[in-house]
Amino acid sequence: MPYRALDRLLTASPDPARVGWLHDWTYAHRGLHSDGVPENSLAAFAGAIAAGYGIECDIQRSRDGEAMLLHDWELERLTGVSGPLAAHDAQDLAQIAFLDSEHRIARLADLLELVAGQVPVLIEIKSRAGYDVKRSCRAVARALEGYRGAAAVMSFDPRVPKWFAKHAPKPVRGLVIKETDDGPTPRRWQRHLALWHAQPEFVAYDIRALPNPLSTSLRARGFPLPSWTVDTPEKARHAALHADAPIAEGEGFA
Repeated sequence: MPYRALDRLLTASPDPARVGWLHDWTYAHRGLHSDGVPENSLAAFAGAIAAGYGIECDIQRSRDGEAMLLHDWELERLTGVSGPLAAHDAQDLAQIAFLDSEHRIARLADLLELVAGQVPVLIEIKSRAGYDVKRSCRAVARALEGYRGAAAVMSFDPRVPKWFAKHAPKPVRGLVIKETDDGPTPRRWQRHLALWHAQPEFVAYDIRALPNPLSTSLRARGFPLPSWTVDTPEKARHAALHADAPIAEGEGFA
């Protein structure tokens, strides 16, 4: 039986003409990274393009308001530099190399110039409690101005798709959901509230939680359901059954 609460949470199903392309790809999680090719580096994204994969990337915001390609709030894990990314301007960040690598931190604008519409791009905007995520939304929207390729924005923070719906509606908008205690929506009511607030056009769901009544009903209503992180052959097979597009890394590429 369909998950009836969706009729109250979501006002309408997405337009297939807007979201249909999401189904057609496997997405390289943080690019096609490996030893010597850092995650979220332009080299990793170039590798994904060459292999025929779509791209998933992460966005942090520099001190001067630029959308930067990095997952972590702190620089140390990936670069060895101590302190938060947000303490540096974009120009300074562009001089910071990844550990044991010649590759440097890049901007979203650099990635979009590299991709130039060859493959689709899923852009995850990072957020946390007390963070002014609207500034990050504006930075991403500026980078996407005039971009002609397939692109989508998404976040665990429901304010992100809501902001884009109101202020920059061209990109497809998604909500990221996980059900574990280390995320913002471990309880059913929190997932309901996030969906109601975000009004997304797709939902990127943690592969570990699939299938479930909510994900099954979302797919039945026409909401694409990409799933992350698909990093084993078993998860790839599971995603093929219960999701619409794998966001993969490592051994998860089918």
